[in-house]
Amino acid sequence: MNYDYLVIVGYFILMILISVIFKKMASNSTSDYFRGGGKMLWWMVGATAFMTQFSAWTFTGAAGKAFTDGFAVIGLFIANTLAYFVSYLYFAKRFRQMRVDTPTEAIRRRFDPTNEQFFTWVIIPLSIISGGVWLNGLSVFASAVFNADIVLTIWVTGLAVLIISLLSGAWGVVASDFIQALVIAVISIACAVVAIFMVGGPTEIITKFPSDFFIGPDMNYPLLIVCSFLFFVVKQFQSINNMQDSYRFLNAKDSKNASKAALFAGLMMLIGAVIWFIPPWASAILYPDAASQYPNLGNKARDAVYLVFAREAMPLGTVGLLMAGLFAATMSSMDSALNRNSGIFVRSFYANIVRKGNASDREQLRAGQVACVINGLLVILVAQFFTSLKEISLFDLMMQVTTLLQSPILVPLCFGIFIRKTPKWAPWATVVFGAFISYLTIELFTPQWVASWFGIDNLTGREVSELRTTITIAAHLIFTAGFFWMTTLFYKEEKNPCKEIQEEFFKEFEIECISEEGQDVVDKMQRQKLGNLVVIMGIGLFGMVLIPNPLWGRGLFFACAASILLMGYLLKKSAETK
Repeated sequence: MNYDYLVIVGYFILMILISVIFKKMASNSTSDYFRGGGKMLWWMVGATAFMTQFSAWTFTGAAGKAFTDGFAVIGLFIANTLAYFVSYLYFAKRFRQMRVDTPTEAIRRRFDPTNEQFFTWVIIPLSIISGGVWLNGLSVFASAVFNADIVLTIWVTGLAVLIISLLSGAWGVVASDFIQALVIAVISIACAVVAIFMVGGPTEIITKFPSDFFIGPDMNYPLLIVCSFLFFVVKQFQSINNMQDSYRFLNAKDSKNASKAALFAGLMMLIGAVIWFIPPWASAILYPDAASQYPNLGNKARDAVYLVFAREAMPLGTVGLLMAGLFAATMSSMDSALNRNSGIFVRSFYANIVRKGNASDREQLRAGQVACVINGLLVILVAQFFTSLKEISLFDLMMQVTTLLQSPILVPLCFGIFIRKTPKWAPWATVVFGAFISYLTIELFTPQWVASWFGIDNLTGREVSELRTTITIAAHLIFTAGFFWMTTLFYKEEKNPCKEIQEEFFKEFEIECISEEGQDVVDKMQRQKLGNLVVIMGIGLFGMVLIPNPLWGRGLFFACAASILLMGYLLKKSAETK
């Protein structure tokens, strides 16, 4: 009997149950549907902020890098932690204080309606392509592990995400992110505990790692790791603290809960950064040939190292739990994108351009649900299209198109908070200029060419990768951000038709948001509903104790289930006392 399949089926049932339980909370208004009415508690918002920066790549590509390179991979997650700490200190509460339902509404208030439309029709197509890439990557991986049909996996996963987003809007999305964070925590902690025990303790990982644990192999110039980390901090600062990705904090019930959510997400990222990679580090010692055990993944075989550890070292059922974690990581990014895109389409295009301000809230809600379905189906079809590609160069071309625009988009949407006196053409012109800079980093500013400036001509493959990342981030920081700043030289205050709206935007940007009257009732509902879901999840984990495993394996599942049940009980108890 394949217990892994039962675990995955149970996970999908739990995800669909979330959409049913939270459906009523999302059906009152578009504000409820697109951002939970701005009524969510900090731990829910923090979980979704954490999960939107978490992906299946953490358990696959990042785990493979930890397997070969050691400690260095943690730099990315430390950068995320620092970015969330900055968000806690400054950005999170101010994003909540924009007092909008969608990111593009904030762009309209900060810049003007033209830029609102420009970013609407850049953000939506790019996120559809990105969602297709996430879904395709997960499906290829799952099919290699279980010999399942790739297209079937794409449709099952895609439709599950679509149902959650469609039926319960932001409430279902955020609630599912919270549950998915627990799934990932359970599998990560369980694998980390077993890995430490098997390898003989934390110090053994450092001393027995096949190469230098802190530097890794193929690194003649360790300074490149330091440079890459420093510029990654800058990149993640922009990736987390920009108006496009502000939607996660728009859900919070007030300014203080938004700040707490950012701090919570940062702490989860910091703690998780170490826990996630203990199994791959241990596998480099225990299973040095792990990268060859899934040859059907080709040059991505090392990405399956987590699965090798789960299969070889963990009790029966763990592979299913790990795959549930991979599904959770991908679905959390997709459902957030679907919910955000439907809100952006309705508020910035349908209501303003198509209906010219005449659409009722109920009509907008229905339009949002239609947009959600269309977005979801497009993501599934894009993922399916990627499976049909025989020439990898075509896939790379599509990936390059998204890369050309994603970094430039963040520059005006992040630095526009500080650089305020810009002409109306500055945001879209910066993105266009930034796309040109991205092209130059691909075709001209190659790692080999830049290295030649310093008389270096013997870069390893790993050093080329590290330097390419540094060059791309540095180019946008210096040239693209520099271009946006220089547009201030062309600013004419007397010719700014949006001056009053912008001044009002920045005035409210600094005024604290206070939760609405009657919020206590909504708080109790959140605790009660999430408590019930967590209890159901705990009962499901208790069922894994019945799987025929050694006593220690049953004990491990028992401990995981007991921890989850305790959390569910405490959530339900807090709903009764507050």
